[in-house]
Amino acid sequence: MPYRSMSLEEFARHVCMDVRDVRRLAERGKLPGNKVGGQWRFNRAKVTEWLQQEMHKLDEPRLIALEGSMGGSVAEPVDESGMIVTDLIGLDGIDIALPARTKASVLRELVRLAARTGLLYDADGLLEAVQQREELFSTALPNGVAIPHPRQPMPYVSAEPLICVAFVPGGIGFGASSTELTRAFFLICCHDDHYHLCVLARLMRILSEDTVEQLLQTTTREQLLEALIVREKEVVRRAKK
Repeated sequence: MPYRSMSLEEFARHVCMDVRDVRRLAERGKLPGNKVGGQWRFNRAKVTEWLQQEMHKLDEPRLIALEGSMGGSVAEPVDESGMIVTDLIGLDGIDIALPARTKASVLRELVRLAARTGLLYDADGLLEAVQQREELFSTALPNGVAIPHPRQPMPYVSAEPLICVAFVPGGIGFGASSTELTRAFFLICCHDDHYHLCVLARLMRILSEDTVEQLLQTTTREQLLEALIVREKEVVRRAKK
């Protein structure tokens, strides 16, 4: 039962927070929980959505801890010290000049890019899922990056988990703010919520503002992937210190 509810203590372990802090935030209505019979209960699906929205606000120690706590998935085992993000990116899933000028066309082109990898079984299903996710809450971040993904993992939409990376050099309005443009897009399609959240946490550590600018200066798919690999190796080494 992957989406059964969690107790307050289970929630705290799941998100690497102190139980007292969780209780305090829950009492203030800041967490996706409800009291049942005087006890706090947290629905796993809603917790996943909350983490997705809050991930970019977490500092690196919390992100590292979150990676570790999410690494115990049976369906998608994760080696905390290994390469999580770049192992899911192939050259066929990279486009440094995506032919899109609107939010809707970006999502369509990203799914077409995923289809070109040969791993996608259901392009229409994935497109509908990422569109619904964007309608719920924009996946755009303040640093010019957006991370479109389905609201819930889709284990049957692709042969294996994948990430597609694309740039719109001129940028488009994608929902980060009324004035900020988004230029870099990372489409995530995972089969398991633990693995999905681990990938998100690692991306948050990789995609600093300086790194995004460096990536946008690359001129070939090979250069882009190599730059991402170098950056991910850096954050892995930093976590071991």
